[in-house]
Amino acid sequence: EALSALAMRASPLEKVLDMCAAPGSKTTFMAQMMENTGLIVANEPSHSRITSLNANLRRIGVANTIITCYSGQNFPKRMRFGKILVDAPCSGEGTWRGPDARPKESVENDRRRMTERQSGILAQALDILEEGGELVYSTCTYAPEENELILAPFLERGGLEVLPLGLDLPTREGLCEYKGIKLPEALKNAARLYPHYFDSEGFFVARLAKI
Repeated sequence: EALSALAMRASPLEKVLDMCAAPGSKTTFMAQMMENTGLIVANEPSHSRITSLNANLRRIGVANTIITCYSGQNFPKRMRFGKILVDAPCSGEGTWRGPDARPKESVENDRRRMTERQSGILAQALDILEEGGELVYSTCTYAPEENELILAPFLERGGLEVLPLGLDLPTREGLCEYKGIKLPEALKNAARLYPHYFDSEGFFVARLAKI
């Protein structure tokens, strides 16, 4: 999660939306980067996770944040942001190791459910992103179906570019082809983080600009 917050590059006095905020680590990291100024809207669609999100923000002393509770697909369109972080709900493949790995059938069932939700959240986020604004999309899964294949249709419509992350980490480029399907070349600027490179969980992150 720190990687997606780093990629967001939030600065003091900016207005930022954390679309899927709980438990709050991304929000608190960005609040520090913003020196507790500006505004962060920490949105968490799950009522059951709002309490822990609020407690974590209070514990760290975050003072520039308000909490909302909307589904990502239905976040109010009357609001506009210069920066949006979408750490999307996902199948979580990057967090499993060894005997903890889930059966393939269970993973595939999760993925079919998740991809529709991910696309809906991303579409809404891009709709409320200001012209010239930036959006970071991230997941903790390796699956191209939840990463590059989610981003590709939006890139193909135009009006977006994928910016280099500019982070000094041992990442691999995003995929520009998958199972014989050509994907936008711009996806090479996305990043894949693998456990055997960095002794971490698996992660995907892309930094988009609305042009």
